[in-house]
Amino acid sequence: NSKHSYYPDSPSIRISKMDVIIPFSPDVPCDSNGQRMWWAFLASSMVTFFGGLFIILLWRTLKYLWTVCCHCNTKKKNAQRVHNPTSHGDGIKHTKETVAALSEVGWMTSVKDWAGVMISAQTLTGRVLVVLVFALSIGALVIYFIDSSDPIESCQNFYKDFTLQIDMAFNVFFLLYFGLRFIAANDKLWFWLEVNSVVDFFTVPPVFVSVYLNRSWLGLRFLRALRLIQFSEILQFLNILKTSNSIKLVNLCSIFISTWLTAAGFIHLVENSGDPWENFQNSQALSYWECVYLLMVTMSTVGYGDVYAKTTLGRLFMVFFILGGLAMFASYVPEIIELIGNRKKYGGSYSAVNGRKHIVVCGHITLESVSNFLKDFLHKDRDDVNVEIVFLHNISPNLELEALFKRHFTQVEFYQGSVLNPHDLARVKIESADACLILANKYCADPDAEDASNIMRVISIKNYHPKIRIITQMLQYHNKAHLLNIPSWNWKEGDDAICLAELKLGFIAQSCLAQGLSTMLANLFSMRSFIKIEEDTWQKYYLEGVANEMYTEYLSSAFVGLSFPTICELCYVKLKLLLIAIEYKSDIRESSTLINPGNHVKMQEGTLGFFIASDAKEVKRYCSHSAIPLFLILLPVLAVEEEQHSTLSPKKKQRNGNTRNSPNGSPKMTRHDPLLMPGNEQIENMDMNVKKYDSTGMFHWCQSKDIEKVILTRSEAAMTVLSGHVVVCIFGDAKSALVGLRNLVMPLRASNFHYHELKPIVFVGSLEYLKREWETLHNFPKVSILPGTPLSRADLRAVNINLCDMCVILSANQNNIDDASLQDKECILASLNIKSMQFDDSIGVLQANSQGFTPPGMDRSSPENSPLHGGLVRQASITTGANIPIITELVNDSNVQFLDQDDDDDPDTELYLTQPFACGTAFAVSVLDSLMSATYFNDNILTLIRTLVTGGATPELEGLLAEENALRGGYSTPQTLANRDRCRVAQLALYDGPFADLGDGGCYGDLFCKALKTYNMLCFGIYRLRDAHLNTQSHTSQCTKRYVITNPPYGFELVPSDLIFCLMQFDHNAGQSRASLSHSSHSSHSSSKKSSSVHSLTATNRTNRAKNRDSRDKQNATRMNKMGQEKTWFTDEPKNAAYHRSIHIKPMSTSHSSHTANHQVNQNPYKSTNNHIPSIREVEDEC
Repeated sequence: NSKHSYYPDSPSIRISKMDVIIPFSPDVPCDSNGQRMWWAFLASSMVTFFGGLFIILLWRTLKYLWTVCCHCNTKKKNAQRVHNPTSHGDGIKHTKETVAALSEVGWMTSVKDWAGVMISAQTLTGRVLVVLVFALSIGALVIYFIDSSDPIESCQNFYKDFTLQIDMAFNVFFLLYFGLRFIAANDKLWFWLEVNSVVDFFTVPPVFVSVYLNRSWLGLRFLRALRLIQFSEILQFLNILKTSNSIKLVNLCSIFISTWLTAAGFIHLVENSGDPWENFQNSQALSYWECVYLLMVTMSTVGYGDVYAKTTLGRLFMVFFILGGLAMFASYVPEIIELIGNRKKYGGSYSAVNGRKHIVVCGHITLESVSNFLKDFLHKDRDDVNVEIVFLHNISPNLELEALFKRHFTQVEFYQGSVLNPHDLARVKIESADACLILANKYCADPDAEDASNIMRVISIKNYHPKIRIITQMLQYHNKAHLLNIPSWNWKEGDDAICLAELKLGFIAQSCLAQGLSTMLANLFSMRSFIKIEEDTWQKYYLEGVANEMYTEYLSSAFVGLSFPTICELCYVKLKLLLIAIEYKSDIRESSTLINPGNHVKMQEGTLGFFIASDAKEVKRYCSHSAIPLFLILLPVLAVEEEQHSTLSPKKKQRNGNTRNSPNGSPKMTRHDPLLMPGNEQIENMDMNVKKYDSTGMFHWCQSKDIEKVILTRSEAAMTVLSGHVVVCIFGDAKSALVGLRNLVMPLRASNFHYHELKPIVFVGSLEYLKREWETLHNFPKVSILPGTPLSRADLRAVNINLCDMCVILSANQNNIDDASLQDKECILASLNIKSMQFDDSIGVLQANSQGFTPPGMDRSSPENSPLHGGLVRQASITTGANIPIITELVNDSNVQFLDQDDDDDPDTELYLTQPFACGTAFAVSVLDSLMSATYFNDNILTLIRTLVTGGATPELEGLLAEENALRGGYSTPQTLANRDRCRVAQLALYDGPFADLGDGGCYGDLFCKALKTYNMLCFGIYRLRDAHLNTQSHTSQCTKRYVITNPPYGFELVPSDLIFCLMQFDHNAGQSRASLSHSSHSSHSSSKKSSSVHSLTATNRTNRAKNRDSRDKQNATRMNKMGQEKTWFTDEPKNAAYHRSIHIKPMSTSHSSHTANHQVNQNPYKSTNNHIPSIREVEDEC
């Protein structure tokens, strides 16, 4: 019954299938009978394994017996040595034997150590050898995959079979490596039983047998798959795997795959061979990959049944494999999936693009902070932004933030990591980044902790790459000092710290001098798109100004040698650009930013100009060299004008605005080079022994005062009759984070104000909180404290809030509440409380006339209504709190809707589009986010901002504050007094004075040119009544709210009620004139409610007004002298009584005003402001 087969490629030989197992041919010298010899291959492996095991065990046995025998002999010799001491000759012999034994042991040890070094990964040679062995093992496994398509056993000619030759070479290398491992092994027995050793036993010897027998047996070569278990070790040797999760993931995957492939190889062997006891008759033809499939469906318990084991050996193996494989599948696969799922989605590395810069943004990465940053950084008004933004944060983004990144995928990438980890810094290529920007959490509960975190980020980044440029946000001003401790921190190389508290309070302080300025500056340094409105509403003019931004560009060489006013006029009139400042380079000192310098500053080659324009392209186009021909056409006329102006006679110069304001002359605005010395009149009157300014000469200074000396009770505050002051309502307690009130006071105490121009500052709030802030405030003059709460109307009335120049509402408790809508509750309640207050009009008039006066040349009852002043021009006396100038700080932008109950702003409206922000009555710290991108594109912008809003803070001053945390007084020297000669912001009224003719329907451009030519004042915006465009005739029904218009065009029509933002020059003689006037019978002329508004401009001659004013002034002077004799309260004001305060009232008719003053002067129950201010205690004079 035997079946027969015929082989077509072989001679016609009839052989039983039971006997013929392998094919043969005459070309291959194989067994002519075709008998299988699998047992020879298996026997070679078994003999090698068990033979070696027997030798090792035999060696260990003999060694043990030898040790026991030697131990016994040693005991006997020691006993004999005790009874019979060894002779001298025997001792020498024994010593030689010991040395020989030691030398032999040393040789064996050195060989063993050498072998250990060769196979270890501690050296480069060892790592190369280990990696090479693993690679060759994978190569041998691949050869097995190729040969698995052939029969299990076949005749092969070694000299013709290419794969057999390669496999032979691999196994020779494995044999040598096995020898090295054997030599280096400490325990030979355990080495012999290792998995890698077993793999070698069953794969290396059969290859040599194949060469000898000229036949190949697939056999157990699948065991090479077990080498995959070492895959994670190889990757660790190559420093590819560094984290525990990645190592664990690779380990699980390699164990699972190696077990799977090895089991599949065994099934492939037994199923294709059959059972030996069945004479191999029950075999089935299965490919290796079918066996792999079979093992997978078996482990997963699916078992489709399309492929299954037929042999007894295969089924028996499957029984045991199901137990182990199922357990492995059930434990390994879920863990692998979990590790893959937990793997950082954003854990890759940044690939730099040639020709494209990238920046790294880290810190507080949230949807709000990122969206605000990208909105400004990628604004279309910027020139082509060829910069890629790489965000690095240790928390993966949420869905909203992820969607934002996807919308900007061409320019934004996100990576998960921390800048404190050098590995993550390497991933984002920080060494090649153009800059690193660090965002701060403005809403954190602990600002100092947030600043400390950002400082640590700076330290980590600078430690990794000291040359990287860093721009970081800081919350507290005093924490900026810690950045100076970092050795590689260098502000000259572009490193900048944007202190939000410093700038926020600086913006608010400037609003105390010129209300609405905070809004204008915030819009200038933010990128806003132009929104066109056809209707004639206030939003139309406001949004036209919002579209303007600040840009810098180097001036054309055609401007060299011209003065700043000449170039400024040319740029505005002809080029539609507003030049407000330049970077001036001097031989004496480093380059500095000069805002609106006078005629004494001539343009140099390569001067950097600061422009206000709506588009960067406009600035670049007109400042480029291609525009020089246009300049050459225009400059000759301007040069002639400038030459004529410079050759005017002294008297004519005085008529053109170079003399101090006097009854018969124009204001004198003599300018001196700020980089040189002060004028002679200053030097002559310098008191070298009195400290009036800080050591830098940038701020007014006084001796430190105890807080008890500046505390006002409610009754004392009410008797003081404060006016023209700044009321700061502060919410805070003993546990609140410090706001940093020094940053609010410093701009109000800048040295470019004369002493009599300083506005008194009254803090209303918790005494416990103010005591913590007082350490930084005790060196500033005219500062007082009323302990109480801003929510108390009695406290507010005591400080005469209806007569203040500005009321500032701040809170130190904003970040302690989780609900964002409630973060500003205290500020909103205080603002609404003040606006709902009512005041007695008669008392306001009475107080105003008790010391009111009309400055020389002006027909008004108070100098507040002068054309040039630093604050709001109010009407007579405020009868309702809604007319009190207020600026409220907000944390949450959306809360702005609660400040004005009569506005129609939508809750979703952006902050800059809301009425309170446009009017300058609200300010949020979020508007400062745009400074990050503005500073990156131009670090000069931040310098200009600090110069404008901080009153003169410099890096040198920051270094001094870092040392002492307080201002240090300094003597008045020519160098320090020269620092006073700098520009400041003021407001110019149009309803009277030399510009009155332009105020009624005139062009803004004509006003711009006249103010620039005559008084060196640079106008840059308008503060207009909200309903001025309606031409309302009834002033009683007209809204008193104003809004900001930035950089109007030349033909913009003016109205009489407009207030003009301008940059005015410092007047050296204002202090002298003030002092001289104080000794005259008209000393009250020099007192002013708005001290910063003293720079009145000469009006037309009004004879009748002058007479009425003289009579009223005499009455006021008599009353003031009388009260000065009656009261001798200690005061910080100079003893010459030159600096009186006054309360302003509405402009009324001359006769009525004079009559009111004469009738009510003796009925005034209130004390004089000059003599009854116990909160203000200074001892210095104005020079």
